[in-house]
Amino acid sequence: MQTIFEFTTQARKAATVLSYCRGTLKGFDQTINLILDESHERVYSTTQGVEQVVLGLHIIRGDNVAVVGELDDNMDSRLDLSSIRAEPLNSVVH
Repeated sequence: MQTIFEFTTQARKAATVLSYCRGTLKGFDQTINLILDESHERVYSTTQGVEQVVLGLHIIRGDNVAVVGELDDNMDSRLDLSSIRAEPLNSVVH
């Protein structure tokens, strides 16, 4: 099992579940504030395909993070986002 340090030093793609943001994890701190590079958000709709909003370098506060996980680039690239329909994710409420 990898430690979070090993994970970040290898600059792997990461997904966070907040509004479904993806990018390369570049850094973090003790309160799980995250720095994602080359990030984008996937916006879901029941009438259209998935829209990808480019965010670039993005800092996410730790209290907005529910899950961080590694992505499989091969599996992700095979997804046909234009054919996926889903209810949009609700906003995070504190």
